[in-house]
Amino acid sequence: MESDERQFQPVGEKEVTRAILGQFAKQLSEYVESDCVIVGAGPAGLTAGRELARAGAKVLIVERNNYLGGGFWIGGYLMNKVTVRGPAHRELDELGVPYEESEPGLGLYVADGPHACSKLIAAACDAGVRFANMTSFEDVVLRDGGRVAGAVINWTPVEALPRQVTCVDPVAIESKLVIDATGHDACVARKLEGRGLLDIAGFGAMHVERSEDLVVQNTGLIHPGLVATGMAVSTIHGLPRMGPTFGAMLLSGRKAAEIALAELARQPEAAASDAAGL
Repeated sequence: MESDERQFQPVGEKEVTRAILGQFAKQLSEYVESDCVIVGAGPAGLTAGRELARAGAKVLIVERNNYLGGGFWIGGYLMNKVTVRGPAHRELDELGVPYEESEPGLGLYVADGPHACSKLIAAACDAGVRFANMTSFEDVVLRDGGRVAGAVINWTPVEALPRQVTCVDPVAIESKLVIDATGHDACVARKLEGRGLLDIAGFGAMHVERSEDLVVQNTGLIHPGLVATGMAVSTIHGLPRMGPTFGAMLLSGRKAAEIALAELARQPEAAASDAAGL
């Protein structure tokens, strides 16, 4: 027999649905205009978002999958250990992620992917980052002769619809900056390439010792309003790929946030100059 004793509040289906709809609509309405939209919720995008939000920026991360974290969950070859080369292990220290050095004095550190990834996601959430997952990037918003000023997005499942019913118009969200954190696909940069605004070299063969330093060094503004981070940097600049090691992803994300904050601070001055006709 069903017990009459209840442990939970007498809330029904309509209240649950109304709560989800109301809060989702409220958040989307609020973040349809942001300081920064980050496309891609892998380790670089999450780190950039965390640092930007910590500094007070309004950040929305768009992710096409139903989960966040990208390959940070599973490491390499479906084995959920992630490697980080020093000095990037300090990022794990900051997150409170335990790790071990693979060999004494080697400077290569190994952590559990699920632990590291969940800590990074939580840190981004705690900092104030908001997410739109199961949401695909479709195009850029362009202003003022080609400056990136937002993203065109749609639900990821729309891509799976039969061709004859795929006329589901996307929506656009505006932002002062966009960060391409879409990995080797470099989805945002590719849209600019298609319009003749960028030349993309495509990533090279694997060379771990060179690739991580080069990714961090080349992280930065690649077009007005657009910053590239993580493996998108490799694709854009023709750098070697790095394989299943994640230190450069974390440090590149941190550098992208620093550059983005500098750009956000500069934008009011640029807008005032434009208005004055200078």
